Amino acid sequence: MRHRNAGFKLGRNTSHRRALLRNLVTSVIVEDRVETTVAKAKAVRPHVEKMITLGKKGDLHARRQALSFLHTDEAVKRLFDTVAPRYGDRQGGYLRIVRTGFQQGDGAEKAFIELLGAEKQLDEKRQKRAEIKAKKRAELEKQLEEQNKQAEAGNQGGEEAA
Repeated sequence: MRHRNAGFKLGRNTSHRRALLRNLVTSVIVEDRVETTVAKAKAVRPHVEKMITLGKKGDLHARRQALSFLHTDEAVKRLFDTVAPRYGDRQGGYLRIVRTGFQQGDGAEKAFIELLGAEKQLDEKRQKRAEIKAKKRAELEKQLEEQNKQAEAGNQGGEEAA
């Protein structure tokens, strides 16, 4: 029985689990959306919510506490400048866990953990990726056309010589 055994162990020792959670929290704050397993998403939710609450406080002590937990200065800057102000009037519940299916290798259930209200940023990222893909596709098509023209010119030259 697991009476009075709160928290998730995630099949790891203490230092490994702490490092995993710190990495996930940093990634969620920087990227707005991370795909992971459902158990990890549920384990990381309270840590992200605590970081956003620190960001909402906004004082020097809160910034130092966030620096001691998050891995990068970029994550702390983004937390205090963009993420926390987004939830100024909200009292908790900053995250959404969306189940997406099952992992290929071991069948673990996968989920996205994402910040609420980040839809605009995620849509902008999707549009940028789509534009980059379209540019690459156009360049590849252009190169294929050039290669086909060169191949046709080479074939015509070879037929005339023969």
